[in-house]
Amino acid sequence: MSDSGASTLLTRAMQRRSFFQVAGAAAATSALLLAGCKDNNVTPTEPRLSLESGEKGVFTYAYILEQLEAAFYQKVVAAPPTDFSTEEKAIFQQLYEHEVLHREYLAQVLTSLGNAPPANLEFTFAAFTLTTRVGVLEAAQQLEDLGVAAYNGAAKLINTPIFLTALAKISSVEARHAALVRDLRQPGSFAGSDVVAASGALAGLDDSKTPLEVLVEVNKFSVIQISGAALPTA
Repeated sequence: MSDSGASTLLTRAMQRRSFFQVAGAAAATSALLLAGCKDNNVTPTEPRLSLESGEKGVFTYAYILEQLEAAFYQKVVAAPPTDFSTEEKAIFQQLYEHEVLHREYLAQVLTSLGNAPPANLEFTFAAFTLTTRVGVLEAAQQLEDLGVAAYNGAAKLINTPIFLTALAKISSVEARHAALVRDLRQPGSFAGSDVVAASGALAGLDDSKTPLEVLVEVNKFSVIQISGAALPTA
């Protein structure tokens, strides 16, 4: 995919869709009690989204990552910490818009593959302290580092060249996001030993995680538990 082609798709996505978070409340199944017959009780089940195999599953996985980040930045932009500077507010607005562009582009890819992107995604960020600059930047770094590692691990699972190119471009933007957030936390830091291999064949390169490793972290924020058991591994 050429740069102009990818840019056109992303622009169209912005024009057609709103910046508001795609979210829906998933209803848990309620227990059905039949009078005088306890054996017929139905145990409530936890809402679950199971990703399918192949590239469709991988792109759904990528879509979920972008929706997670978009939901996070949307929350911060809507209620920034009081000690955020004007510049930092503008930066987070731009980061939010980038994540929305990525999400909408991936939604188009899924549609082209015959899949509708999941519409019942909802995330909670109660584990983070989003009322202070320090807390927001720590949370942003955690999510951006996770996204970079996720894309690095997913690249080998894509066989279609045009899709691999698109994924690589998104990954490079995510890496710049991660570097920017680190620099906001500690000027001049750019990267850290916690996300860059110090030795071996991957020395100097960003961390890489498998989808299953990443989904363990994603499920800490997702209201609906997401299973990647069917995703390709090689």
